[in-house]
Amino acid sequence: MGKLVVSLDGVVIKEVQLTKDKTTLGRRPYNDIVIDNLAVSGEHAVLQVVGRDVFIEDINSTNGTYVNGKPIRKQLLTPSDTVEIGKYKLCYVSDDPPDLHESLRDSSTAPAGFAHTAPYMGGPSGFGGLGSSQPPSASIKVLNGAAAGRQVLLTKVVTTIGKPGVQVGSISRRPGGYVLAHVEGPTRPTVNGVPVEADPVPLSNGDIIELAGTRMQFVLG
Repeated sequence: MGKLVVSLDGVVIKEVQLTKDKTTLGRRPYNDIVIDNLAVSGEHAVLQVVGRDVFIEDINSTNGTYVNGKPIRKQLLTPSDTVEIGKYKLCYVSDDPPDLHESLRDSSTAPAGFAHTAPYMGGPSGFGGLGSSQPPSASIKVLNGAAAGRQVLLTKVVTTIGKPGVQVGSISRRPGGYVLAHVEGPTRPTVNGVPVEADPVPLSNGDIIELAGTRMQFVLG
């Protein structure tokens, strides 16, 4: 999986392996990562592991949580991202092989309300390893709303879909196929009417995804 390297003023204080599904961070002693500083809230943030994805979420902290200098509510972490809480810096280090990196900067083909996320690497167990063949190309076709009929190619390793602050999901390309994961929002996306729970859901050709009021069809090839 990965780890967080915690430092203060350039001096490394500790390294924390992310071995749990949820790792809490805060000033209170019952947190998994305890930072005893008044700038840190008692329950400040939580790190959630979904497959090989690691998300960090601010828990309504007083001073906020920053990733690479920008305030976040919930965000997918990528290798070398730096989480800033007060004067502390937590660098995310992944143990996954580096040759699965892929930049996701181009969002020009995404319909309104949709956005690509940051670089991603790795894949969950059960979907092949480095020696596995890559899955065929895929796309999602929007079935309703103002963007109905638009088809978005899934050319990146991870494509984030939805409306930030309302409901967000991510479609990840793995060595053995594509999976949909819940990222943000009180209501989980559905695949063929079944809600996506904690684990990512494998996608098959023709699956219907519903998210943030938008219906989409997953298309292979």
